Amino acid sequence: MLNLTEGERKGAFVILALLALGTGYDLVRARLPARALQPNAGDRARPATLKPEAPVGIATGAGPDRPRVGSQGSDSSTGDVRLDLNRATAAELDALPGIGPVLASRIVAQRQQHGLFRSVEELRMVRGIGPALMSRLRPRLEVRTPAGP
Repeated sequence: MLNLTEGERKGAFVILALLALGTGYDLVRARLPARALQPNAGDRARPATLKPEAPVGIATGAGPDRPRVGSQGSDSSTGDVRLDLNRATAAELDALPGIGPVLASRIVAQRQQHGLFRSVEELRMVRGIGPALMSRLRPRLEVRTPAGP
């Protein structure tokens, strides 16, 4: 038999207890349907006849309650609407691939703190936008110069 000190026995007991709790939790999650584990899952259920809403997108330029973005430029090679970095809202930026709500708010904050973007490349100054993401975003973005008075 092992000769353990009092502290080692207590530590081993805590580890075994945590292991047992984790195993029990995994067993419960595996046996219950995913919807039963979500709070108020019935409140958020959508009728099956509704189609999912199209996001405010670059390809469509329109969302469920938004008109087509006519003030934005368009990329004639793909037919997609290009989003103006200096006019885009956080919601429009969030619809871009690889941009979530946090990164979209960082882009808007960068614009508010440092002024308008002069080029799409200045987007690299935003924390979280690296070369790979920049290469995906570049064809979908543009920077228009504001009209003078």
